[in-house]
Amino acid sequence: MNVTDPGSSRPIIGLTTYLEQSQTGVWNVPAAFLPQVYFDSVIQSGGIAVLLPPQPVTPGIADRVLDGLDGLVITGGKDVDPARYGQTAHEATDEPRPDRDAWEHELIHRAIARALPLLGICRGAQMLNIAQGGTLHQHLPDLIGHGGYQAGNGVFNIVDVHVEPHSKLHGLLDALDVPLPVPVYHHQSIDRVGAGLSVTARSGDGVVQAVELTEVPFGVAVQWHPEQHDDLRLFVGLVDAAARYRAAHKQANRQERDTP
Repeated sequence: MNVTDPGSSRPIIGLTTYLEQSQTGVWNVPAAFLPQVYFDSVIQSGGIAVLLPPQPVTPGIADRVLDGLDGLVITGGKDVDPARYGQTAHEATDEPRPDRDAWEHELIHRAIARALPLLGICRGAQMLNIAQGGTLHQHLPDLIGHGGYQAGNGVFNIVDVHVEPHSKLHGLLDALDVPLPVPVYHHQSIDRVGAGLSVTARSGDGVVQAVELTEVPFGVAVQWHPEQHDDLRLFVGLVDAAARYRAAHKQANRQERDTP
């Protein structure tokens, strides 16, 4: 008797990781790192999580990776190299991680080209904006006069954001016309918005908190950290979009095989 594994229909979601010096037991070595809350959020939302460490990349390599995915999460982490958007580094900007920047830049472009469902989180929103030709404010306290978006010591502050009505984000979060409280930990934010993106959420002082790709079915990026909430709606939205993407591509491949 053939029994179909119910897990076989789950979409595969890739999550970018970062290289950090890591210690476990007697070992203290560079290792791919990603907090468990990220991939737990994907799994709890019905997806299969696959981790994507930074590595040398070409368009062909990125395409080969994305061929095996139904959705992509560009995760949080260290600041993007300001040279990527034509600026010199602010004294508060992190040391550049060129390996990760190049890896995610290529994955983003190739994902957009194939309309692969994409979710950007914190740095991921900034990386998406830069990949599309946008820029960042490198240190928000210089702009708004306080450090309320990054408390430090791993403490997430809660801020209210206003979500644009009729946006995909509004639908995913069922956001009524009231501020949405979200956990934040960032000292940079989007300045000039990149091509093909629209701003879909801001906090009360005007800081951009979310953008969306306008020409693909699912391309959402938020400056906050949904993985820190007991609220999986953005991850559920990504997994649902990835399931539709997977089904559509299976159907297209079936039709192609059946065509004489």
